[in-house]
Amino acid sequence: MDSLITAAAHALALGDPLGALKRVALRNDAPALALRGIAMAQLGDFDRATALLRKAARAFGAKEAVARARCVVAEAEIALVSRDLSWPTKALDAARATLEAHGDRINAAHARYLDARRQLLFGQLDAAERTLAGLDPANLPAALATIHELIVAGIAMRRVRAKAARAALVRAERAARRAGIAALLGEVESAAAMLDAPAARSIVRGKESVLRLDEVETLLASRVLVVDACRYSVRDARNTVSLARRPVLFTLARALGEAWPDDVARDTLVGKAFRAKRADESYRARLRVEIGRLRKALRPFGLVTATKRGFVLVPRDNVDVVVLAQPVESKHTHVLAMLADGEWWSSSALALALDTGQRSMQRALEALAADGKAQSYGHGRARRWTMPPLPGFATTLLLPAPLPGD
Repeated sequence: MDSLITAAAHALALGDPLGALKRVALRNDAPALALRGIAMAQLGDFDRATALLRKAARAFGAKEAVARARCVVAEAEIALVSRDLSWPTKALDAARATLEAHGDRINAAHARYLDARRQLLFGQLDAAERTLAGLDPANLPAALATIHELIVAGIAMRRVRAKAARAALVRAERAARRAGIAALLGEVESAAAMLDAPAARSIVRGKESVLRLDEVETLLASRVLVVDACRYSVRDARNTVSLARRPVLFTLARALGEAWPDDVARDTLVGKAFRAKRADESYRARLRVEIGRLRKALRPFGLVTATKRGFVLVPRDNVDVVVLAQPVESKHTHVLAMLADGEWWSSSALALALDTGQRSMQRALEALAADGKAQSYGHGRARRWTMPPLPGFATTLLLPAPLPGD
């Protein structure tokens, strides 16, 4: 490897893409193409970066398997950052195996971190933890150690473990300062700011309060009965019942939770659960059926009792009932949560991440765009969507991931 290639690689390692391009911008040999591709990725030109990396992979000879594998890993990172979630993960697995077989443990570790970041994005927290389990950040460069701790913090935040997340971010900041990469330090600072931002709202006895992530953690560990409108579940410190796939039951549970300790009129429940303007006898019969199902689902937590005008939630042990609501209510809140990372998303990637149909996702995005909450560029398959981050709000609780005990 000549001195210009070495100097360009060193500049990229320090987060200086312009410095790297000054050295290799006019060269078309395979190593220079690969470095130019990585530099363009750091500058945000992902299409050009992908094209350069693929050209570099073809230019490397048959005996340069490690170099080709590094190009694949770099392309996988570009796909992740640009939210091309349909990029083939088998190619990344094969590249990682090649790197491990040839003793390139640092780039092999980088490939594992890409896999963990993708799993975290999909809400596959257990899988992300298993991926991290085989990696020791103490034996890796400071930049990779920072990424390790950021993933640990991300998992902790998605599990609503604020103390563990804060400790991981402290370690991430130390590693980022050792790495000396300003962009990496900025990412750590952005993640740390989420811990102090409003993460949810609590509604109890008709009064609302804004909660940070650590306050949500304290609430979930307390003796209160929580109707969780962020994850569509009902839980206390011992049990959790998911109602994510039973929207009528959750709507009824939330209505009873918000009214507690008072009851809710039957006509009001019919309107909320079935969106009916008038509660006739058929709707009242449907309500009785759904209330029966709700009683069965909430049996670990208490009773749903009939009153003269409607129904009331009666928790066991006379504990308080708290509704945990999203900080910003919207019909498409989960879509907004994904867009709030500031990256450009395709509708197919959003549909894949949120496990929904692509046409449904397109309708949701068009509705958000009509309300001025999302914007797009490009046309057809090249169309991408984004939005400014929700000002002053953490989106951790809005992302698709199970609560502890689910």
